[in-house]
Order: sequence, then C-alpha cells, then structure tokens
Amino acid sequence: MRAEKRAVALNSLLAALAVTVLKLLVGISTRSLGILSEAAHSGLDLVAAFITLLSVRVSDKPADAEHQYGHGKVENFSAFIETGLLLLTCIWILWEAARRLAGYHAVDIEPTPAAFAVLFISMAVDWWRSRKLKRIARKYDSQALEADALHFSTDIFSSAVVALGLGLVWLGRIWQHPLLDKADSIAALVVSGVIVYVSWRLARQTIDSLLDAAPAGYRNRVIEAVLNISGVIEVERVRIRRAGNRYFADLTVGLARNVTFQRSGQVVADISDAVHRILPDADVVIHSVPRETGQENIFDRIRAVAARNNFSVHDVSVQDLGGRLHVEQHLELNETLTLKQGHDLVTVLEGEMRHDVPEISTILTHIESEPATIEPGRKMIRDAALENKLRPILNEFPEILDMHDVEIKRVREKVYMSCHCTMSDDLPLARVHDISTELEIRFKQVAPELFKVLIHPEPQTDNRR
Repeated sequence: MRAEKRAVALNSLLAALAVTVLKLLVGISTRSLGILSEAAHSGLDLVAAFITLLSVRVSDKPADAEHQYGHGKVENFSAFIETGLLLLTCIWILWEAARRLAGYHAVDIEPTPAAFAVLFISMAVDWWRSRKLKRIARKYDSQALEADALHFSTDIFSSAVVALGLGLVWLGRIWQHPLLDKADSIAALVVSGVIVYVSWRLARQTIDSLLDAAPAGYRNRVIEAVLNISGVIEVERVRIRRAGNRYFADLTVGLARNVTFQRSGQVVADISDAVHRILPDADVVIHSVPRETGQENIFDRIRAVAARNNFSVHDVSVQDLGGRLHVEQHLELNETLTLKQGHDLVTVLEGEMRHDVPEISTILTHIESEPATIEPGRKMIRDAALENKLRPILNEFPEILDMHDVEIKRVREKVYMSCHCTMSDDLPLARVHDISTELEIRFKQVAPELFKVLIHPEPQTDNRR
C-alpha cells in the first residue's frame, strides 16, 4: 500500500513539474493572463503534489509513543495547505483580470500554436494523472491523494476554458473585433471561479477532518447495527473521528447488569464486528455499562446486588409470609476469613439488597466457606460394603432409574462420595434438585461417616457423562 501510494504521488509531482514549466514559458511568450493563471494554478499544484508526497510518506507510519493515534492527520493537514494555496492563486487571478478588464493594465496577447499545444498536452496529462490518483485514493481512502485527483480533474476544465478564451482572442484579431480581446481575462475569471469551487469543497473536507467532525451518515448506521445485536439494551454514545485513511470509533453501550463478564466480552466482540462491517480497519473502543432491563424478577435483582459486590449467591428462596417477603440465600466466602469479617460482609450485602429491593422484609444468609486450598487426599477407593449398604435406599425414590459411577475418596480422614443417577428426561429441574437433596440426606443417615455427597443427575437418553 505504501509503495503504491508513494509511486502515484511521485508520478503526479513529476507531471506537475513538466506542465508548470511549459505553461509558464508559453504564458510569458504570449502574455496571456489565462495561460499565466493556468501556470500559477499548475505551480501551486506542483507545490501541492510535493506536499502530498511528503504527507503520504509520513501518514502511513505506525502509531508511536508521541503519536498514539498514528500520523494520518498529516494527510488532512496537507489537504488544508493545498486549499490555502488555491485561494491565494484565485485572489491573484481575480486582481489581475479585473485590472485588465478595467483597462488599467493593457496587454497585447499573442495566441500561438505552441500555446494551444501546451494547453491540450496539459489536459491530456491532467486526465491521465487524475484517473491514477483517484483510483489509488479510493483504493486506500487517502484524502491527500483525493485532493490531488480533484485538482487535476478540474484543471482539465480550466485549461479548456483558457484555450477557448485564447481562441476567441485569435478570432478577434482575424475579425478585427476588439471586444474579443477581453475573452482571455474573462477565461481567467472563469478559471478563478473553478478554483473557488474546488477550494470550498476541499476546505469543508479538510476542516471537518481536522476538527474531528463525524463522517456523514456513519453514526446512524453504527447505532442501528449495534442495537440489532442480541444483549445490547441501549447505545448511549457513539463518537467517530477520522485521521488520514483511518477511522476511530468510541462507543458506550448498555448491557443487562446480570450478564456474566464472559458474556459481556462476547457481546462486545459482536459489536466490534458490526462496526468493522461499516468501517473496515477502524480502531474501535467499546465501553459497556450495566443497566436494568426492566424485566428482572426479584431473584434477578437479588443476584444483581450480589454480583455488584463480586459475590455469587445460590439456593435463593423467597417466601411470601402474610404479605411480607422473606429471603433465604447461601453465600460462599473465602475460607481464610474470620467469622467477624464474614459477618460484616454479609451485613453490608443484606443492607444493599434491602435498599435496592425494598419489597424484601427480612433476609437470612447462610454463610459457607469457599475453598481456597487444594486438599491432599488418597487415591480413589472402591468400598463394596458401603455401596451395598447404600443401594437399597434407591428403592425409596422411584424416579431414580439407576445409580452408577460410584466413587469414594478419603481426604484428611473425611470420606467424600460421588455418583451418577439416571432419571426421566422430562422430570422438572426443581424436582430433580429435591430428589438429589433427599437422597444425600438418606445416604448420610445410613452412613454417618460420609462427609460430603455429590450426586450428578443424568437424563435417561444420555447417561454416559
């Protein structure tokens, strides 16, 4: 990309140099203000082409510690300088044309075949390089090359106007019509009008880029695309800026406050992909903020308060006792905490829950220790006697179809048991949980040496896990 942009900018510079020299020599020899104005225009194009070449070399440099957004603004600044140079050219042409038309500066114009030849050659060269520049500018979205292409495409029209003015002067000499001598100055005025038009277009683009104006239409397209992503509640802010051929997009989006951190990361990745479909290669920064969905039940609101404090509650139950809501929940805390430290944390958490969910009348929290160490244990053992003692208990639970993969571990004189139980596919999870809890209680009643029992329920159609 860099080599292709530099090559077309260098070719444009060499072409501008050749055309400027030819126009200047013919303009001086013919004393045509139209050709001199074209020579001045081409001279500024030469300066602009040189600036473009420099800006292309600098703008493609990667970001560094001093320029963390890259060097793309150099292209925008280059286009801004070109605009100023064009306006200066326009002022000089207007001044000189007005003086000649008013008769303050009489000049004897000599239209020659060389003058027409230079103008037609200039038009051909401008057509060639404007096409090349426009193709590369569109390919790499380069504003500096686009400015050059716009210059040279309008140069074709201005050269044609000057040629027409010079032709009318030549006809005036043949027909002895003195008014036609003013055609050259009028052509110069038309050229200056073209320059003003081109300068105005360039000025709007470059000033918008330098002032970080949002590219037209992109913001609404980004908002629409992001709102269609599952999990996005709202789009609070979208800011888009451009530096050279690179776009930078900053978004603030609202996500449901009860989604996990991993899920929010997936949603953010989807948002980034959606923005890149609209602005390829854009640098995208997304800030997500938690928001209430308006469809949360009381359990969601309780868990949201716990998640805000980086806690996870489980076995949450809510009872309506005579119009008053009573909440019971289990909370795991680091096992290295003291009872006082753990109780203080729970007190603060329950206070926030009552504040955020005022419907709650009372809260009872069961504090559990969250393991923080890996317990050394012995290898798994097979205790046939224990299994035989426990298996008859399954007859008390007709929903349990079988029990398999029974494992028993001894850790620090504590006995851990785990097993897989097959149940019907259509059994509700609430009932599955109740059965598992009751079975665990019965196992411990029959075998008090069991410290912990873990039951893994499996559907009848898939009991291999």
